[in-house]
Amino acid sequence: MFGRLREIWRRKATDGAEGQRPAKRRPEKRTHNLFEAAAAYVSACAEDDQEQIDEAAAWVSPEALSFGVNELACRAVIALARERDESPRTVARTLLGLPAV
Repeated sequence: MFGRLREIWRRKATDGAEGQRPAKRRPEKRTHNLFEAAAAYVSACAEDDQEQIDEAAAWVSPEALSFGVNELACRAVIALARERDESPRTVARTLLGLPAV
């Protein structure tokens, strides 16, 4: 923690100095949002790619991943329902191989 504070203080001190170039910053590790994780997870499941499934599942918490997968499913069913001119319920049941209600 103290090392990080020293680094921040050092950067501020060198950024304000005349004639000096700012210190090069390390590229920050890119974080993934829950929708990216859900898209990667679902597509990996569809392709049966266990390595990618594990990687995507590690990007966010299990709760966030569950929410993202649910949101993706809802959007996919709505898009298919509009495309087919059917109700979302009919499309969802058809995709799951369930009889029509």
